[in-house]
Amino acid sequence: FHLFRATPTGMWLVDELHDLFGISEKLNGASGQAIYDAINAKLGTPEFGPRRMFERFNVEALTTTDPATSTLAEHKAIRESGWGGRILPTFRPDAVVNIDMDGWRQEIDRLSQVSGVTVRDYPSFIQALEQRRAFFKAMGATATDHAALTAHTQILNGREAATIFQRALAGKTTGDDARRFTGHLLVEMARMSSEDGLVMQLHIGSYRNHNPEIYRRFGRDMGADIPVAAEFTRSLKPLLDRFGNAPNLTLILFNLDETTYGRELAPLAGHYPALRLGPPWWFFDSLNGIRHFFDKVMETAGIYNTVGFNDDTRAFPSIPTRHELWRRAACDWVAGLVVQGIVDEEDASAMAHALAYGLAKKAYRL
Repeated sequence: FHLFRATPTGMWLVDELHDLFGISEKLNGASGQAIYDAINAKLGTPEFGPRRMFERFNVEALTTTDPATSTLAEHKAIRESGWGGRILPTFRPDAVVNIDMDGWRQEIDRLSQVSGVTVRDYPSFIQALEQRRAFFKAMGATATDHAALTAHTQILNGREAATIFQRALAGKTTGDDARRFTGHLLVEMARMSSEDGLVMQLHIGSYRNHNPEIYRRFGRDMGADIPVAAEFTRSLKPLLDRFGNAPNLTLILFNLDETTYGRELAPLAGHYPALRLGPPWWFFDSLNGIRHFFDKVMETAGIYNTVGFNDDTRAFPSIPTRHELWRRAACDWVAGLVVQGIVDEEDASAMAHALAYGLAKKAYRL
């Protein structure tokens, strides 16, 4: 456990052990087995069941990230169970949009099956995506989620998009095809969001599966993902030219290149009505990462062009401590503004509440 000292993981775990499990003993080699046994025993009790914890944590909405081809059977089962917790799906089409992804052709076959639209060309592909979005929205979704290495967007004409798609179906695409098609589909997704009202999230800048040995042994998404430099001002311009002023579009940007905060992201979000900035993500969901975000973004963008905080934890019991770290950092920053005479206490209270709760609820239309 000493390897986690001074890291956000260490901070989260200490708080989680104390606040949720009532364990104040320091975790180390000598105490590890006893602490494990104590946690395991509590997790076996009704009080620590997922639904009971959901209620204890005072969670108003929890969303999952689901591929475009998902039947959302689990969501249907939750709805039919009579439980009152609000669990919502999120539309994540990467596996059918990124034509260079392993298994893409099989995903297209699944898309045909679940949508009821035989995907044989580009127009039928778009029709199937629109059908799936409508299905997700009917199941309670309020947002979509998209990941790309870069923020590149471009607009292809119908013939260009159709030609690339046919090459993809034949297994004959190039890297340039994939880059252009993904950039075009991001614009298409913005168009769809401007029409159906689903909030669009874009996560940029992770070089996936960087370690080939890990990828060979265990497959994709096993932790060997490394941030890369990003560029937004030029890359997003084709999308923003079309939809940056669209009244029904909210596009939330997440980023792994901190150097873009003040130079690009804050000015963009401060100008375009459709843009909002997501909180520090992944490597920067940390005390210093959050502080740096506040220092570099807020003066230019203002807090109301950000979306507060949404965690992406896969460890359900860690939900409260993830939000606690954000809220402590936010209140510390706001308190500093009061001390400096930049805002008064009344405004500071409103800002703290917005950063902790109101901005996320509004941005995600919850």
